[in-house]
Amino acid sequence: DNGFREYAVDRCVFNSTELKDIQYINSYYYNKLEYARFDSNVGKFVGYTKYGVMNADRWNKDTSLIAVRMAQKEAYCLNHVTAFYPHILTKSGELIPTVRLYSRTPPAGHHPSMLVCRVYDFYPKTIKVRWLRDGQEVTSDVTTTDEMEDGDWYYQVHSTLEYTPRSGERISCRVEHASLKEPLVTDWDPSMPDSERNKLAIGASGLILGLILSLAGFIYYKRKARGQNQSEPEPIRTRIEPVLNPVPVPGSDPVHCFSSRSYSGSNQLSPDGGSGSPCFLLNWTI
Repeated sequence: DNGFREYAVDRCVFNSTELKDIQYINSYYYNKLEYARFDSNVGKFVGYTKYGVMNADRWNKDTSLIAVRMAQKEAYCLNHVTAFYPHILTKSGELIPTVRLYSRTPPAGHHPSMLVCRVYDFYPKTIKVRWLRDGQEVTSDVTTTDEMEDGDWYYQVHSTLEYTPRSGERISCRVEHASLKEPLVTDWDPSMPDSERNKLAIGASGLILGLILSLAGFIYYKRKARGQNQSEPEPIRTRIEPVLNPVPVPGSDPVHCFSSRSYSGSNQLSPDGGSGSPCFLLNWTI
């Protein structure tokens, strides 16, 4: 903390990529005070303090040192201008500002609604943002921030409008900037707030996903059930059907009849062992 520091700073000043539009400056500092500088536009060292003037006179007598410093304009500045700062050369008048218009819950006040007009990615800094209501400029209940740097050489600005909605009205945000041939007007669509749109989109996505999963489950169940039916053997179904057949008349081929009382090899059988009664046969079919 009690010491002193000496250091040098190289700078490149330019407004195009042409070598003639580039200025190389090599400055020398001691204890935060610039005491000498080489300027490519001047072509020599210039001293700003007694110590600086003494050193500048000595350096200017060294022609090789002057040649090296002049060469830095091309070797150092030209290469870095095209490599590090190409976006700076194309800022002005080439990029249309981006405008986003959305609603926000207003703070406690006498208006139930509030709109925000956000304008960003514009250069140069100067810009005008106005609110229009049915084509007429609105100046009351309007708040506009100062232009804020984005950190990438662009700017942004926010403007809010607190209002009471009216049926059939048209509210617009109007932007005027050097990059625009005519004002950029963005109309507000009050059909549905952004939050409601997001909720509706999430709900619809969930419904569609649920239907897809249900359909997939139903198809899987049907295929699995069909596969089980094809792999299992067909069960044997047995049907017992009693058929009453009268015993053939005498003279025909013999028939065996079963009775709860007796068995006869003849062609007739009676329940009481007599003859002349018909014999009923029970026919089993599978």
